[in-house]
Order: sequence, then C-alpha cells, then structure tokens
Amino acid sequence: MNEQGRNRLIEQALDQLELFPIREVSRLTGVNAVTLRAWERRYGLIRPTRTDSGHRLYSQADIDDIRRILGWLERGVAVSKVGSILARGHALAGQAGDTTGAWLRWQQQIRQALQRFDVAGLDRLYDEVFAANTLDQVFAEVFMPVWHDLAAGQGEYGQTSEWLFLDQFLRGRVFARMQLAHTPRSRTVLLAALPGLRHELELLVASLTLGSDDVGVTTLAAGQPLQELALACERLRPDALVLLSHQPPTAEVCRRLVRLVAGLHCPLLLAGEASEVAQESLAGSPIACLGAQGSVMRQRLRQFLAGQLDT
Repeated sequence: MNEQGRNRLIEQALDQLELFPIREVSRLTGVNAVTLRAWERRYGLIRPTRTDSGHRLYSQADIDDIRRILGWLERGVAVSKVGSILARGHALAGQAGDTTGAWLRWQQQIRQALQRFDVAGLDRLYDEVFAANTLDQVFAEVFMPVWHDLAAGQGEYGQTSEWLFLDQFLRGRVFARMQLAHTPRSRTVLLAALPGLRHELELLVASLTLGSDDVGVTTLAAGQPLQELALACERLRPDALVLLSHQPPTAEVCRRLVRLVAGLHCPLLLAGEASEVAQESLAGSPIACLGAQGSVMRQRLRQFLAGQLDT
C-alpha cells in the first residue's frame, strides 16, 4: 500500500474513533493548548494518543475529563489534587462495567432534552433513571456529570441557558423528594454549606445523599453565616453538624472552624471534596471527615453517630 492510501486509512480510522486535534479541543473546552500540554506533562491528567508525527489526538472521554477538571478548578481544588479525584471516578466507572454505557446514553438523552428545553422529556428521563438506579447513581453518574459539564463550558453560546434550565429542574425535583423524606428519624444531623459553596443544588443533593432510614437531615439555606451555626445547633439540637464544601478550606476558614467547635454542643463533620483534600491535615482534630461519595458519607456518618469512627 502506498503512503497516500495508508494515510487515508488512518484518517478513516480516526474519524470512526472521533479523535480531535488539540486546536479543536481548545475550541470545544476553552482551555488553551499550552495548558492542555501542561496538564498532561506535569500532572498526567490527560493522556491523548499520538500520531506517528507526534501530534496529540483527544477522544471524547478526554474532552469530558477536561471539562471535569475545569469544574474542580472552578470549585477551588488545586490542579495537583484533581488527578486523584479523576482516578477515583474512573475506578468507580470501571467497577460499574456495562452500566456505564447506560449512564452515558442517559446523559446524551438529557443533553438532547436540554437543547429543546423539553421539561416533559426531562421528567420522563428522571423517572426512568430513578427506576433503574440507586439514588447515588442517579445524581453522581447521570445528572450531575451533565450539570458539571455545562457549568464548566458556559463560554459556548446556549450552554448557560441549558445549565440554568437543568439546574432549576433538578432543584425542584430534589426539593420535592426531600419533602417526601421529611419524616421523624431516630437521629438528626444539621447540614450547612461552608462559605464558598456557590450552588444550592449541590447542598440539596448532599442532603438527600446523607439521609437514611435512621438518620434525618435538616438543611440550612445556602448563605447561612458560619458564626451563627452554634446558635442554630443550640436551638435545633442535632446529633451532629455537617458542613459541605468542595473547596479546600483556607487557613482562615480552618481557624473559624476550630472556634466553632469550641462553641458547639454536638460533633462537627466535614463532607464533600473538601473533606477528601483536608483529611490528612484534620487528622487528630475534633473535626471528622465523611468523604465525598454518597455511600461512603452515609456509612461514615452512621459509624460516627454510633461512636465507631474517630476524628
């Protein structure tokens, strides 16, 4: 086969694999080529394939990872910490096996419904996904990845409107489910957001995720002053106070948390990606870390309330 024919076969194969050159990836994600190369060389966050001449080619999975990276960076997570978060997500996807394909198909259908602003279609998909998955999977594997991708890619025309449409839809559905679950439990925790949590939906999803048959969750509105949480705990008498954040706590926030613990009559726990990042630095402190994954957070919360989990 001559060189021209070989190149044509390579191009056809690339078309079938939907591989994108770095210039196109920069256009799709808003991340310049210099940054993409740095993420690859310095942190190993993305591993594009290479042509014989050394040019980088990115798959759709690579592009999805880039958008997830942007989402974590927007939340304040250091780029050096993003690799472990991505690896955990990939490991969970690998454990899910064939289920991952169904999640991706649902995500694609959600995107199509959003492009049409089709609330009835979203309703049908929401019910369908809930019928086939656990609550954790509904949000962590299907709806929230789309929400995060749209939040990270709002530079493209129409994506901000689609993100707002999805955000409003999910807040309504999650709030309705919280109301249905609002029955007395043997234990109650108070959930609030640390300063810097920008979106109410993340707080509402965490409230659903933390609740169980024996643990009820009372959620304070986003924007609750940190210095008044002791007052809220004094009046509501929860078994524990859980603070949610996806940003690493600053030194000033850590100092404020230590002062808060001194004025509380219940334990203080940290949940979300912040607890993953800060777990080592908080070891031995009065603040316990619940993690960021739904089932892990629930298990650790139950263990802590039962006195089986140390800080």
